[in-house]
Amino acid sequence: MPAGEAVPPAPPKSVLFVCNRNSLRSPIAEALLKTWHGRDIFVDSVGVGEDAIDPLAVAVMEEIGLDISGHRPKRLDDLMDTSFDLVVTLSPEAHHRALELTRTSAADVVYWTTPDPSAVEGTREQRLAAYRELRELLARRIRERFGPDPRRRRGTARETG
Repeated sequence: MPAGEAVPPAPPKSVLFVCNRNSLRSPIAEALLKTWHGRDIFVDSVGVGEDAIDPLAVAVMEEIGLDISGHRPKRLDDLMDTSFDLVVTLSPEAHHRALELTRTSAADVVYWTTPDPSAVEGTREQRLAAYRELRELLARRIRERFGPDPRRRRGTARETG
């Protein structure tokens, strides 16, 4: 490696995605990372609160061949094991709570600013467009942090973006 070049971080063994309700942003991120790197990384997601899985999130993930319809939302407070190597927060409220949770642990906590597409109003197609934008944003950030889908190199998986 040339002098002065940063050493990339070692891949974490476990990643937790945290958002507000575990019904939209964190399940999408969990599904992407699990699909692409689930053999090497334990992946889970939770919310500060919980709500039913968002049907439009299910729809945009089905577009890329991933089924998240069976996702069961979980709350951060209900986690039995909090020993994750990396906690990725997807909303300000989630970030604040994750920092409290990891105050005495060795977990790295990072905040990825993400829009809430459920706040978008308009036609179904306009709302789906906002969900697709979120999906693509999360896919790009996951590829940047964890690398591309290893199956893509073999030509066996559909990848967004």
